[in-house]
Amino acid sequence: MAFQHHHLYIITPSATPSFAKPIHHLTNLLQPTHHSPTMAMAFKMATTGMWVTDECKNSFMEMKWKKVHRYIVFKIDEKSRLVTVDKVGGPGEGYNDLAASLPDDDCRYAVFDFDFVTVDNCRKSKIFFIAWSPTASRIRAKMLYATSKDGLRRVLDGIHYEVQATDPTEMGFDVIQDRAK
Repeated sequence: MAFQHHHLYIITPSATPSFAKPIHHLTNLLQPTHHSPTMAMAFKMATTGMWVTDECKNSFMEMKWKKVHRYIVFKIDEKSRLVTVDKVGGPGEGYNDLAASLPDDDCRYAVFDFDFVTVDNCRKSKIFFIAWSPTASRIRAKMLYATSKDGLRRVLDGIHYEVQATDPTEMGFDVIQDRAK
């Protein structure tokens, strides 16, 4: 599929390239296309040519508003150039479950909904974005995840803090607690 310079595209569920709709402004990136009765299948990340699936955005919105997920792990499929949901943690799961679900030798993105009580006894929730890039992962994967991160963050509206980690100690629960204060 050929892309024109300086345009972003939303791919609709049809496999034919004639159904790709150009979007001329980044502000329209998250808006559903009105050129087609079908919803957009994926959102393109401008800098890398990666696509964020609707499942990613929908899962994030369910976590943010309905509290049905504690965390979501995302991965990039290099062949299809799609950012997809790799794992979803239920509301009863915790931060240790998220940390255990990250691979030792490959990169991932994750979002974690951290609930806590302030010193004023108020319940609060902050969403953390974690860019996981372990030292044992391939250089190509590290570069791909590093250049695609900002595009995914733009699609996932409502992230409060970001943590970048190359080993588990850089994203320990104590790091999350300290950042949320």
